[in-house]
This record gives sequence, C-alpha cells and structure tokens, in this order.
Amino acid sequence: VQLQASGGGLVQAGGSLMLSCTASGAAIAFRTISWYRRAPGLEAELVATITRGGITNYADSLKDRFTISSDTPKNTVYLKANNLRPEDTAVYYCMANSWIAGRGSVDYWGQGTLVTVSS
Repeated sequence: VQLQASGGGLVQAGGSLMLSCTASGAAIAFRTISWYRRAPGLEAELVATITRGGITNYADSLKDRFTISSDTPKNTVYLKANNLRPEDTAVYYCMANSWIAGRGSVDYWGQGTLVTVSS
C-alpha cells in the first residue's frame, strides 16, 4: 500500500490550499485516514481524521479553518486549508489505518507535502 500526498506549496497568509492523499497498491479497507503535520522543531500534530463511514474529527484549534473530505472511488482524501497563517507552515502527512487479519492495527504513512505560509 502506498499513500501519495500532494498539493503543498508556498502561499501567502490568508490564502488557501487543497491537499490530496491518494492510496494505491493492495486493496485494503482503511478504517480511518488522517492528516498530521509537523512544523520545524515541533512534534507531529493531528490535524483531522475521517472514518470509512465519513465521520470527521478535527483538532480543536484547527476545525474552523480545515476541512477533511474523501472521494472513495478515487481512493483519495482531501484536506482543505483556509485562511492559512504562518504558524501553519509544516510538512503535512496522511496516515491510513487498517485492521489486517493476523497483524492487527496497521498504519500506513505517506511521504508528506510541504506547506509554507508567508506573512
């Protein structure tokens, strides 16, 4: 299973970006797909999660500006970030969780996409 994150880039404060995370490889049913971010010098932070049934959950500090959604036929999960701030600068990663018989809970990570917000 491979997760390909894309959509990062340089944006001015107040701008928006749409990040994409596309899964490919083995046909595995993911239970959840999440977006994390890691800013320089800081620990990774959970941004948002979407379940296979479409239930969403957000970090309290980000829920007013970030929206997670999915397109199941395209095996893609999106993260729309609005009104971006310099402190949103980070590498954004997607992570998919699945339950594999004989292995239990397994996390799959994408390679990350860099978002840089200029002031």
